[in-house]
Amino acid sequence: MAMFQKILIANRGEIACRVMATAKRLGVKTVAVYSDADANAKHVAMADEAVRIGPADVAQSYLQADRIIAAATAIGADAIHPGYGFLSENPEFVEAVAKTGLTFIGPSADSIRAMGLKDAAKALMVEAGVPVVPGYHGADQDPYMLAAEAEKIGYPVLIKARAGGGGKGMRLVEKPADFPEMLAAAQREGLASFGDPVCLIEKYITRPRHIEVQVFGDTQGDVVHLFERDCSLQRRHQKVIEEAPAPDMTDAVRAAMGKAAVEAAKAVGYFNAGTVEFIVDGSGPLRTDGFWFMEMNTRLQVEHPVSEAITGLDFVELQLNVAAGQPLPFTQDDLVLNGWSMEARVYAEDANQGFLPATGTLHQLKFPTGSEFALGDVRIDSGVSGGDEISPWYDPMIAKVIVHAQTREAARGLLEAALEASQIAGCVTNIEFLAALARNEDFAAGRVDTDLIARDLDSLIRQDGPSELAVTLGAIAAGGLLPNRSADPWDAYQGMRLWGTAEHIVALGVADHDQTVRVSVHSDGNYTVNGLSLSIAPTPDGWRVTTDGYQQNAQTVVTQNSVSVFANGQCDTFKISDPLAQDDVQAGGGDFVMAPMPGLVAQVLVAKGDTLTAGQDLMILEAMKMEHRLSAQRDGVVAEVLVTAGEQVSDGVLLLQLEPEDD
Repeated sequence: MAMFQKILIANRGEIACRVMATAKRLGVKTVAVYSDADANAKHVAMADEAVRIGPADVAQSYLQADRIIAAATAIGADAIHPGYGFLSENPEFVEAVAKTGLTFIGPSADSIRAMGLKDAAKALMVEAGVPVVPGYHGADQDPYMLAAEAEKIGYPVLIKARAGGGGKGMRLVEKPADFPEMLAAAQREGLASFGDPVCLIEKYITRPRHIEVQVFGDTQGDVVHLFERDCSLQRRHQKVIEEAPAPDMTDAVRAAMGKAAVEAAKAVGYFNAGTVEFIVDGSGPLRTDGFWFMEMNTRLQVEHPVSEAITGLDFVELQLNVAAGQPLPFTQDDLVLNGWSMEARVYAEDANQGFLPATGTLHQLKFPTGSEFALGDVRIDSGVSGGDEISPWYDPMIAKVIVHAQTREAARGLLEAALEASQIAGCVTNIEFLAALARNEDFAAGRVDTDLIARDLDSLIRQDGPSELAVTLGAIAAGGLLPNRSADPWDAYQGMRLWGTAEHIVALGVADHDQTVRVSVHSDGNYTVNGLSLSIAPTPDGWRVTTDGYQQNAQTVVTQNSVSVFANGQCDTFKISDPLAQDDVQAGGGDFVMAPMPGLVAQVLVAKGDTLTAGQDLMILEAMKMEHRLSAQRDGVVAEVLVTAGEQVSDGVLLLQLEPEDD
């Protein structure tokens, strides 16, 4: 069968751009679909053609299978690539695509269906001889029966939505008293994310590692594995940094896991790209009897670039070829592992606020020079561009930073340097957290497990406030007092006054308070800031700051309401404040509960007149399909509840008010 002439990508963001990059290289035309929120998105601009499919709400756009298939048919596409997420693992969508005569670039509906429900998939794996973690995978969802099964399995246990993925619908329970609440939360999240509240219970492996094996099958029946990826660095069961190969992997264990992964794929007649995930005992050296089947992702994975790097292959090209009926161009013996690769996921989230999702406009989006959607020492895969808005409607991933080197230590150092060189302003990100994780002693030594981040969280999050350099440069920039880059010699005298030096008062919002900074401007880029003398000279991409004979580089990004300072691998963002304004939030004490992010009110747990204790849960807010609990900051009585369950709220909206404390 000949290669496709035109494909439609039923997805958005980074993965849509990734598929288009390979398609264009192969001479295949691409069609994007977009919601109203994505009309000017990067993936729409990259495509040869684009079709609107609905409003911003995912349920009314990217999950509208009929509209997507109709668009593909109307525009003359030969095939549909699902990307990941949305409809990528929906067997009904695959069947609907086939009925129209289009080709689905992925596995069969039967394979997806067989692996889609974790309980049925594990029963199938037992039959195929693939090791499975002890647990309850039945259909009976009576809470008392499930609690009894958890007792039989032995705590700690893991509750998992059977249709889940990406950490959604998953709860770790360490003692029986917590089981009912955790079960209810997992069921709610499973229902909200996948339309299926059914959960299974598994034994939680202490010191677990998450190692997955990339598999590829063709329509001729051949299946191979393309080595493993270690995805143990996780937060809330969501992957943060992935690497290939896995640290301390031996040839014997690699062969055993690869064989198990291939057998799992063959058991469901699998073809195209897929990943078989294993939970691994990381309490000691890896062993051939110390891994168990967890699930199979019947699609391309977010972290596929690290496997591309160590194999030298383009997985999207392989997907297109297999979907077009071509056999795999290699056998298992042809595959050779080359070097080491790591990937870090850059998200719009606030690590210092419990990793709350963030929104904002990307006023600055700068990554180190490297390849994009292609092999390279440094590779940046991103679905956004400078000036784009990170909205509450979709996954908050901004980019993937991927590196490749010949040794693990070289790759780790390259990742750390690439993250430190990345600059994003206008939205809170996890870049500093990722860089700290790349420097972590255990990670550097290859001692990884799924609890590492939770154990070392305090050391991975900045505990100190902004540096003196950041505050100083931020104040100068906020006041519009940086040296002029003009070639006009008279511009060098912007601070000169015939009657003396002018002093400017600049108010910056620093952390949770305002700070007044006094800036005196002298000619030729010389300043005195709160008594500190310094000079600033322009550089091609920023500023060279000199204080007491010490020089350092920095960059600034100024918007209408904020200024961001990049220096020493850190970013500090300050609000440009009105020095006469009152701090309403501080004045309110603990009387007000505000929405910390845009989201959906999933549950309201208190009512007007209720007596509260500090730390008591007030309501559950759902954002990016994850639940976030809002708690009382003090003892008190509920004066007013201003929202109801099911209501969509914006960032900073008042949700609940307490009665004022007695004087």
